[in-house]
Amino acid sequence: MLDMPGQDEQHPTTLSEANAMKLTMPEEIILLLLDDKTGRPIGLPAPAGDYALASAILMQLSLSGSIDTDLEKLMVTSHRPSGDPVLDEALTMISLNPGQRDSRHWIVEIGRHAEHYRNMILERLVAKGVLKKEEGRFLWVFPDRRYPKAAEGELDVTEVRARLRAVILSNDIPEPHDSLMIGLARSAGIIPIILSAAEQEKYGKRVDQVADLEELGRTLSSVTREVYAMMLAFAGSH
Repeated sequence: MLDMPGQDEQHPTTLSEANAMKLTMPEEIILLLLDDKTGRPIGLPAPAGDYALASAILMQLSLSGSIDTDLEKLMVTSHRPSGDPVLDEALTMISLNPGQRDSRHWIVEIGRHAEHYRNMILERLVAKGVLKKEEGRFLWVFPDRRYPKAAEGELDVTEVRARLRAVILSNDIPEPHDSLMIGLARSAGIIPIILSAAEQEKYGKRVDQVADLEELGRTLSSVTREVYAMMLAFAGSH
């Protein structure tokens, strides 16, 4: 009988790989929205990041079978807890507000609580060893909290960027998860950290095509455009 290698020898798993497998869409978008070294937010200013996080929560609930959406409404299809405090809290919020509510309504509504959910996710990523929390002072007076990536987090975010980049540069039909993530990255203004300037010019239509494959991605894009149009109109009138 031949000696068979043990399971660990066949499928070695690093801490980073274990963490990456467990990352949710809200965790992935939070990682992409933080500068690798400084731990400070990047991308478009608020509320783009808030709506991207809200949409990531809804997208994860959709992929897990807890909600479903169409052009007219978003509905709860399963009340089964996931064990993820962020997802379960958002699902409870939706469940307690029955009625004809569409995905646009819930992107905005959950976006109002984005700081709360963001803090929950940041603390969890710190507990996983993906991020480090650094406390300091800005101008020696104002509290300054930053979340630079730990070594495992740097590998995780590199994997996410490489995965999304590969989808954009190919002609393959993407998995729903990756299509939704590209929609989040587009609306949050972080495609420039995935593609070079030349690649953005060449593959801009492909980004839009992939990002608009899913209803939640299209709705997020529409909400973000409308909010910024209103902000520009308000600024122009003053």
